[in-house]
Amino acid sequence: MADDRTDDRAFNPLDGNPLLGRADVADALEALFAPLRPCFSLGAARVRIDASGAVFDQAAAELEGFARPLWGLAAAAAGGLPVTDWPLYRRGLANGTDPAHPDYWGAVGPVDQRMVELAAIGFALRVARRELWDPLDSVTQARVIAYLQLARICAFSDNNWKFFRLMIDLGLEEVGVPIEPVLHNAYLDEIDQFHLGEGWYRDGRTAQLDHYIPFAFHFYGLLYATLARDRPPRRAVFETRARAFAGQIEHWFADDGAALPFGRSLTYRFAAAGFWGALAVAGVEALPWGVIKGHYLRHLRWWSRQPITRRDGILSLGYAYPNPMIVENYSSAMSPYWAFKAFLPLMVPAAHPFWIAEEQAPAGERSAPVALVAPGMVIRHEPGQSVALSSGQANPGIRFGAEKYAKFAYSTRYAFSIESDGRAPDRAALDSSLGLIDADGVLRVRERCLEARIGDNLLYARWQPWPDVDICTWLWWDGPWQLRLHEIDTRRPLRTLEGGFAIAAATNIATVAHPCGIAARSHTDLSGILCLSDCGRNAALQRCEPNTNLIAPRTLVPQLGLEIIGSRSLACAVLAGSNSDGIARAWENPPRARPIVDLRRALRDTRPVDAMLAG
Repeated sequence: MADDRTDDRAFNPLDGNPLLGRADVADALEALFAPLRPCFSLGAARVRIDASGAVFDQAAAELEGFARPLWGLAAAAAGGLPVTDWPLYRRGLANGTDPAHPDYWGAVGPVDQRMVELAAIGFALRVARRELWDPLDSVTQARVIAYLQLARICAFSDNNWKFFRLMIDLGLEEVGVPIEPVLHNAYLDEIDQFHLGEGWYRDGRTAQLDHYIPFAFHFYGLLYATLARDRPPRRAVFETRARAFAGQIEHWFADDGAALPFGRSLTYRFAAAGFWGALAVAGVEALPWGVIKGHYLRHLRWWSRQPITRRDGILSLGYAYPNPMIVENYSSAMSPYWAFKAFLPLMVPAAHPFWIAEEQAPAGERSAPVALVAPGMVIRHEPGQSVALSSGQANPGIRFGAEKYAKFAYSTRYAFSIESDGRAPDRAALDSSLGLIDADGVLRVRERCLEARIGDNLLYARWQPWPDVDICTWLWWDGPWQLRLHEIDTRRPLRTLEGGFAIAAATNIATVAHPCGIAARSHTDLSGILCLSDCGRNAALQRCEPNTNLIAPRTLVPQLGLEIIGSRSLACAVLAGSNSDGIARAWENPPRARPIVDLRRALRDTRPVDAMLAG
């Protein structure tokens, strides 16, 4: 999605890198790490970028900056590539674990951010022992071991954090420390209990299945399968699940390499490529190697075209541009460097099938809707975009949880927008959402579902923005159109606003009027919404607050509005895509809504969304 920005790819050290093979990926690692070198403290144990804060203390945040690049640097060293920074890291490891040094990382407590970062150190010890560990003196080695051992006996969060103890254990084993098996095996067993089927895991006890499944559960699981010794049954389990999952998660990737912007921690950027790299490291040809390589490299190339760094080349907080507004309270200035998980396939040599395979696109027809039962999505692919209709997920405990999990649709091309001020409903973006405003000016959207079901090309959800307002929402595809039908029963008067996709507010934007709706059209994109109900909804283009969309800093959203009370049915059709003759023809030939009796009958062929069971 283009807009009227000047070319600011200068804010990306990857710009100009063709990213076609292993040497290019190694160059990308160096280009992104080089700006961090001046940010290391004198003792080298902390990386200090700026003074912004997160929910954890600054020492843990600066440990993030030290540890997260190791996912890439250690992988490169394990693959025989030259890394010049090991003296820096050895000094930092010595000082960060020394309570008498100013750079000391601090004591590790239960459910502590330090546990997260020590997993990267455990990984580095396992695969780059010669560079990181062997040159240390015995006193320093004993201190590092003690620090890691104190961390591993603490309580880790009941989610993907359980892998962190396993990563720490792998590092301790590598340097000769016997691992007490009870704690280790307990977490392996508990991780098994998170598995839902078809490779999907629940990440804790919330109804969310997001990018943590590929770049955490499967990333660590495949690493464990590769690096853990004498545990063959576990290897088979993790590999089997990854094979099943690959055919699911590839639908979150568009043909241009963009991944579906959905859920939390999107500031980790291209960490999503870590899953494809982990398949290479584990030697698991879950899809043909050329297809895996294609997903991996196209994703990196998509990110190489986005202005994701500051002027000094340091990764910013945000998504496709610097935007701290969209991140969670656990995101520090150093958090984006979890993106270095994407460099994992540097572990394997240039002769590996992953690197020598010819890059391929996914096989088969991709335009027909594909139902993913576990995350509650029906996904459709078209040139330059993949779009997921979604129902059943929720995470109201995080900032902008409704926007990140509970919208009706998510697009790789248009991303999603957040609501920057809940007290100003007239300025709300409400892209891919139905907003309801009561007499007091309170704006509510779908935050969670009471029930969610999925069929081959149908999603059904029941939700309540207030106890006296009941809504049943139906979503389905009709060619390039996404259709929605809401059955609303409200005892209070409400003003409704329903939006299509956010389009970048280019200087040449045009309004495309329609008797039943409205569209915004630029030289690159069209985004429109049409009312399919006989209810006289008003249509308008909403100029959104700046920096509320993940991809474009200034956007417009086509919206429909109506005041209601009692029982009403609202149906609409939404269209958005690359400006072309095809989309123009589609706009001129809108579909009809399915009769509600047909939709209710179709419920017999649906099943519950697994994400609801996860919560």
